[in-house]
Parts: sequence; structure tokens; C-alpha cells
Amino acid sequence: MSESKAMILGASGPRLSVDEKAFYRAEKPWGFILFARNIETPDQIRALVAEMRDCVGRADAPVFIDQEGGRVQRLRPPLAANYPPAAELGALYARDADAGLRSAWLMARLHAFDLLRLGITADCLPVLDVPVEGAHDVIGNRAYGRDPETVAALGRASAEGLLAGGVLPVIKHIPGHGRAAADTHLSLPTVNTPLAELRKHDFAPFAALSDMPMAMTAHVVYSAIDGLHPATTSPAVIEDIIRDEMGFDGLLMSDDVSMQALSGDFGDRTDAIFAAGCDVVLHCNGVMDEMRQVAAQTPVLADKAEMRAQRALLRRERPDSVEEGAARREFASLTGKTVEAA
Repeated sequence: MSESKAMILGASGPRLSVDEKAFYRAEKPWGFILFARNIETPDQIRALVAEMRDCVGRADAPVFIDQEGGRVQRLRPPLAANYPPAAELGALYARDADAGLRSAWLMARLHAFDLLRLGITADCLPVLDVPVEGAHDVIGNRAYGRDPETVAALGRASAEGLLAGGVLPVIKHIPGHGRAAADTHLSLPTVNTPLAELRKHDFAPFAALSDMPMAMTAHVVYSAIDGLHPATTSPAVIEDIIRDEMGFDGLLMSDDVSMQALSGDFGDRTDAIFAAGCDVVLHCNGVMDEMRQVAAQTPVLADKAEMRAQRALLRRERPDSVEEGAARREFASLTGKTVEAA
């Protein structure tokens, strides 16, 4: 693995600008992330991701996307079908556990078909947050259910469906965003729930999936652990809870460093993310001035972080032999949702 900086970056549009190409070549981010602004046609997406990888000189540079289904789905028709939100899979699971698990696996497997043909190799899925009454709707029906057992079971089925299709899953938002009373894109929520309840409810699905290759942090303060810092910048949350208690030793990336839940300038935020123990910083919006500030404070991937990054990429295997048309038909028969191929 050639030397990379410990960051995942976005781009401003559907094609790389001269400035972006020069910046990526100089700074060598470990990976990239795509949003709706980067997406036009299949050929354009394939060209964009190829150009990103060419800039950093690594054919295996991971390209991420948020492709959950429901309201968080960057690829839309005609590029990919509209998939149901996770809560609908949870409702099916409540009626018929086998059908629910199979549907979760199939939907993730279908995401993998959609993504891999475009050169996208990592999906920020599954959402393992467990919402509670009165929480902000930023998670809402993105969650598989309102109990940790349902969320863990369907989350594992989804993660395994992605892996079977040659796409890396990212569990989010560790150690749990379901109780947050604010949208972290806009402000910083504080959760005052006792630690014993957090362990039993919020943290349980993440502990159950601690063997997954990658996780994304929550910009949420858990006052029972650290009353000052959100998980993303809290050594206590990362070392004591995520690493030691949950046993997660995969690659830990921050949620988007440009979200308003974090404070300080971009250099300060980036410093705090690495000081807390995150392996990689995520910057999504493609704004060059912000990316320069992030890059200036981002170290080269080394030591444990580099080992975790390499280990994550090794989890990406050749897709299984599932036939796409048959998988789409089976998903439709189980869920009543027709999801045509692009």
C-alpha cells in the first residue's frame, strides 16, 4: 500500500477540477466519498472514480457512498431502484423473522450489484442506531427497529449481504445515535442516559457487530462517559467504550468533520479527531478551502491505523455467484417492492 493520508474526501461536482486533481495528487487521501452532486450517468460515475484512484495512484482506493434505501440513497432511478427504508425490513422481521433477515441480506446484496458496476466499493451501511421516543427524526425510519436485538440481527444480515457482493460495509453511528434529540448536521446533542442503559440498548448492536471492517462515529455527547466531547473527539468514548468494551478493532472513521455538531476551525476539529483515537477523518462537501485545512492537520496512515485500513480492504472479496435477476425477484416476492436493475 503506497503512502496515504488518513482522510476520506469528497469532490465538488461530477468531474474533477484541475485544482482537485492537483490537490488529491499532492495530499493522497486514503479514500473518497460520493454524493448526489457527483452523480449523473453510469459512464460519468465510472470515469470519476477511476480519475480519483488515478490521482492517488491506488487502484484499491476505497470509494464510499451512503446507499441505505429510503430517504438516504444517493443513487436514484435510473441509476438504481428506489429501495425501502430499513424500518420496512424491520416491520417484515417482526411478522416473519426469516423473511425479514433474508430481505435485509438481499437488499444489501442488490446495493452491491448497483455500486460495484460503477466502481464504488464501500457503503455507509448498516445503520445500527436504536431510536427512542422523543429523539430527533434524523435517524427515524433509517433504523431497522426500536429494540437492539432487531437492529443487530438485520444489521448483520445487511453487512453480510454487502460483503457477499464485494462491497465493504461501514457500521454507523458508533456507539449509538438513536437517542440524540438534535440533528448533528446542525447542532451538538447531549445524551444524559445512565451508562448501564446505554450499554443495554444503544451500544448493544455495535458490540454485536464489532467484527465488521469499518465504523463511523457519532457526533453525540454521552454525559455518563464524557460530558464535554462528542464521541468523535472523546478519547474516553473511543478507547474505553468502542475499543475496549465493544472490542471494535476495525477502521474507525469520523462522521463528517464539517457538520455543525463539531466546534472550532477545521484544523482544530481534525486535530481533536485524531487525538481522540479515530483512524481516519471524513470530509464530505468538497469545499477546497476546508479540505486544505483538514489535510494540513491529517497524518499519514501509519501504525495501528494503517494496519486497520489494510485489514479492512482485505475483507473485500470477489462477489459470490448470486444471479442478480433472481435476487431482485426474490426480494420483490418477500417485500412486495419491485426493484428493477439499472
